Parts: sequence; structure tokens; C-alpha cells
Amino acid sequence: MSRTHDLLIAGGGPAGLATALYAVRAGLDVVLAEPRGLPVDKACGEGLMPGAVRELRALGLDVPGRPIVGIRYRQGPHHAQAEFRHGPGLGVRRTVLHAALHAAVVAAGVPVLPARVRDVRQDAAGVSDSATGVRARWLVAADGLHSPVRRSLGLGMPGVGVPRYGLRRHYAVAPPSSYVEVHWGRHGEAYVTPLGSQLLGVALLTSLRAPFDEQLAGFPELAAALPRQAAVGAVRGAGPLRQRVRSRVQGRVLLVGDAAGYIDALTGEGVSLALAGARVLVDQLRRGSPGAYEGAWKQATLRHRLLTDCLLRARQRPRLADKIVPTAARLPRAFALAVNALA
Repeated sequence: MSRTHDLLIAGGGPAGLATALYAVRAGLDVVLAEPRGLPVDKACGEGLMPGAVRELRALGLDVPGRPIVGIRYRQGPHHAQAEFRHGPGLGVRRTVLHAALHAAVVAAGVPVLPARVRDVRQDAAGVSDSATGVRARWLVAADGLHSPVRRSLGLGMPGVGVPRYGLRRHYAVAPPSSYVEVHWGRHGEAYVTPLGSQLLGVALLTSLRAPFDEQLAGFPELAAALPRQAAVGAVRGAGPLRQRVRSRVQGRVLLVGDAAGYIDALTGEGVSLALAGARVLVDQLRRGSPGAYEGAWKQATLRHRLLTDCLLRARQRPRLADKIVPTAARLPRAFALAVNALA
């Protein structure tokens, strides 16, 4: 009879890798399946909020990167900025973050299978996947924004509102500051993240389907500081960003990270939520109450979901959108409170 593991994790991004690390610490027998080559890259703002930095340190990881002291909003003549009150964030390449997490998982003795979980079958005692040949008591779907496992279980819901997309490119130029600078435009936002002494990450969040350079032109001040010859590597994209989910638990399958549902990258909390979700999931398994994960996830992400949803709703109403940055500039204490509530 084949061995039954405690946990099969589908997906080796930050959420899946963090789940594996927390699970090993809890004494669980874990197998992780990830078909992509290493290191895994994706469209990502690459700015870790202080909460994500703390989660990584709790896992024993000291990921190299560029310290981020706060958030700065820019829109024409209006500027608003807020410093992090409880430690810095970190600008770090997605590939560097992934490599550090993956190395820690391998060092912890977790088998990483170069395969994709595709054929999930559940019974009263566990979950089997014919693609990997693994049987486990529980399956954790950490397979991304457009999770195949979530789709196969019918846990997705139709999108609402105007779909938004993310695009990311790097530039070999010196960072303008130690802040993540968010430029507000008519159709979206441009996030400028310091990643090194001569490296910037520029992520565009937009409702338009158009090439990166065409969209960057919508931010004239920023575009002027980013000559095309300074561009490094290809443009990466993702979306639609909003993913609605009926439930994060179905039988012996639990969803985590982007697979568990996503509102928008507007507040830059994707990695923080992935790491926190992994911790909460494993804690419920350790307690023997996996059915309570849904409620625990909602509680852990409530503040983020409320703030992100409110900001996104305002963003998608032209009359309100034009007032976000001027209002933040007029009310610096309120802006700092919001930033640190998320941080």
C-alpha cells in the first residue's frame, strides 16, 4: 500500500512554500508539487510590507533586499506620504524571495515534485492525485490566481466590476527614494519599488488592455525618468486580478494564497496575505479543526479586505478617484493611519 502523507501542497509560490514550512514545524509529513522551473517569477510589485517581513523572520528567513521606509502617493501637484511605524518593508525581486523560501523548504526535507496536481479525488480518509501519484490526508491548493484546483472543484464565482490587470517591468536606474511611490493616473496606478542601488521595479495596475510603454505614457513625469534603454528584461502580466471564491474549504481541500480569493493589488499586501494565510491554515490543521479555517482566514484578512475594497470602489468612480490623493495630502494623519493599519 502506498504511503499516505499528511499534506499535499499544489503550487510552489510563496503561499505554498510558506505552508510547507509551517507544516513541517507543526510536525506534519508534507509533499509539495510545483511544475515550473526555478526560480519562479511572476508579475508582482515586489514591495514587501512590514507584516510580510515579520512573517518571513518568524519562519527563520532573512531575505536580502532594499529597505522601504513607507508609502508615497503622487498625482500631479499633490503628494502624500507616510512612514512605517513598526519597522521597514523590503523591496526584493520575486525570484530572490522565491529562491530563499524554496531553499528553506528543501533544507527542511520536504520533497518537491516537478509535477502539477490535476486529478483530485477525495474520500472520507484523504485526497489522491493521479498526476503526482500522491495520497494525503489533506490537499492545500496554493496554485495561484487562476487556480486549476479551485476551478476543478467549482469554487470560483463570476467576477464583478471592471476587471483590472497587472504589468511589471524592471529598470536599471537609481531609486528616487526609499519609499514605494504610487503614481495615480486616469486608468490606473504605477508602483515604483526600490530593489537595488541601480534597480527599480515598476508595476502598473490598470483597467486597460494595452502595451506597457503605451500605458506608462499615461504617467508623463514617471515615463520621463525611465528611458526605454534602461528597461531590463521582459514585461510580465497577470489578471484579471479580482477572483471571487465560494469557500476556502471543500472536503479535504483547503485554498491558500491567491487561490483563496483576491481583491486587488492596490494596497500591496499579496505576499503578506499569502504568508499569514499559510500560518492560519496550518494552525487549524494542528488544532484538528480544518473546517474552522474559513472563519480564521476571514478574520485574519478582514482589515485588508475592507480597506482594499473601499479604496478600489473609490478608485473606480471618477469623481472619487480624483480626490483620493488630494484628500490624503490634506489629511496626513489619516493617511498614515491607513498605511500602518495595512503594514
